[in-house]
Amino acid sequence: MQGRFANRPPSIHTLNEDKSVRFHRLRRRAAVVSLLLSLALLVWLLLDGTAWLRDAAVSLAGADALSPLTIAIYVLLLAALGEIVALPLAFYRTFLLERRYGLSHEPARTWLQDHAKASALGVVFGVAAAEVVYFTIRWWPGGWWLVSALLLTGAVVVLTRLTPTLLLPMFYRFTPLDRDSLRARLLALSKRAGVPVLGVYEWGMGAKTNRANAALVGSGATRRILVSDTMLAEYSDDEIEVILAHELGHHVHHDIPTAVAVEFALLLAGFSLAGIALDRSWRPLGLAGPADVAGLPLLMLAAGFTVVMAKPLVNALSRGTERRADRFALGLTEQPQAFITAMRRLGTQNLAEQRPSRLSLWFFHTHPPIEERIEAAKEFRA
Repeated sequence: MQGRFANRPPSIHTLNEDKSVRFHRLRRRAAVVSLLLSLALLVWLLLDGTAWLRDAAVSLAGADALSPLTIAIYVLLLAALGEIVALPLAFYRTFLLERRYGLSHEPARTWLQDHAKASALGVVFGVAAAEVVYFTIRWWPGGWWLVSALLLTGAVVVLTRLTPTLLLPMFYRFTPLDRDSLRARLLALSKRAGVPVLGVYEWGMGAKTNRANAALVGSGATRRILVSDTMLAEYSDDEIEVILAHELGHHVHHDIPTAVAVEFALLLAGFSLAGIALDRSWRPLGLAGPADVAGLPLLMLAAGFTVVMAKPLVNALSRGTERRADRFALGLTEQPQAFITAMRRLGTQNLAEQRPSRLSLWFFHTHPPIEERIEAAKEFRA
């Protein structure tokens, strides 16, 4: 039998799997190298260069090291150094690789514009977070880690609500869905699931990417259904309905508040570790005190260590919620065949990794592998 099939050309599925394996391997390598370079920068600043960076911030601010303006300028300088280190690998990972493997067709200028907007948002949020942390260190030195975690978690809740109306439109075009039958079908589906939505919108992803996606974003009065134009062009109404049913499952099962609770736990653990490290290290590091902004790299290292160590557990929890949302979608629509074909389309179009290694599953995958989800759908009984 082996000789009979030795010269058979590989199937499309096998070719796509090999392609996805190479793509994700290169993407992971770039992400790991970028993380290591960022860690090296923080360690260098902490051990050798943080004094000059703080002094530069003080000089530019014309104020003392504890002033909010000094903190803001220090974060800006730190972000600029981080961008110098991270930009080449970010360009390789999210632009060059995406184009090489057929996932993107956006011009370099568009990518740079989006990257600049995302970086600017990151700086704004980073400055706000640093101001909160150092304000609480000054006023609640014994429990700043708890107060900071509570305040920043509240900010996450606000941003979750504002994402559909404030953040996403900065990067994509949204228009009301003009397919009346599909819009009515998705609104009826959300009503059947007990999740009211503001409306259904076409998500203009096609100008930048070949990927397909659908989402239910926001909360309360800002909750809305988004379906990418790339999905509308290729998927049947049954397939789109079952994909949106999966998204509805996350809201029915309160997965967003659960994710916020996990975020709070991570912030609490990270800040607790950072507090211990700061109390023990600010004198040996030559800092003026725990509230000296020159200690920010130490706080970032402690928080980053917590996030990396918690990654396998957080991803495992996420995969569990995704499996539950799949079961909800199958139960709500009773269309396992549409779910299977939709998963196959998504896996091929988005170049999903078919059979990730255990290590990559632990650290990089928030969703179960496509084949696992398909097998679960095959076993579904209404």
